[in-house]
Amino acid sequence: MHSILKAGFRSIRLAGFILFLLPVLLTAQPSAQRFVTRFKPMADSLSAAYGIPASVILGISMLESGSGTSRHARLLKNYFGIVGKNSLMRTHGVRSRYKQYSSDVESFSDFCRLMTRKKFYPTLKGTNDPSKWINAIAATGYSEMPTVWKQRVMSTIRKQRL
Repeated sequence: MHSILKAGFRSIRLAGFILFLLPVLLTAQPSAQRFVTRFKPMADSLSAAYGIPASVILGISMLESGSGTSRHARLLKNYFGIVGKNSLMRTHGVRSRYKQYSSDVESFSDFCRLMTRKKFYPTLKGTNDPSKWINAIAATGYSEMPTVWKQRVMSTIRKQRL
């Protein structure tokens, strides 16, 4: 009898917990949609300043950061998988090869500045065709698996209608 009551109370607690979370779950946006809503204005501004399509900026950042959910995005504000120095070992006891930024804006701006130093940049600046940009970036060794990377970035751009 005691075990039946105990199981009943567990079921009631679980049901209460689910009812408590239900409104949050129903109104929560998927992380990709939240990411686009949060960073699209910045990507649009950087696009105007650097001549890199906002869709390319957002598509690459979404893929490289798991739409902002990856450890390097959360702890380092690194949305592009850019390699560099960080203080994670000192602050969190974790090793990472990724560069640390003080803000989201710094991460996005650094990516755009990095693109301006590439040989393809003068030719593509102002071009709005994301596939040309993605192919050119992949050809520079930005990714260790360029073919798969190109497909994933382009898929993200299409899926999110960037």
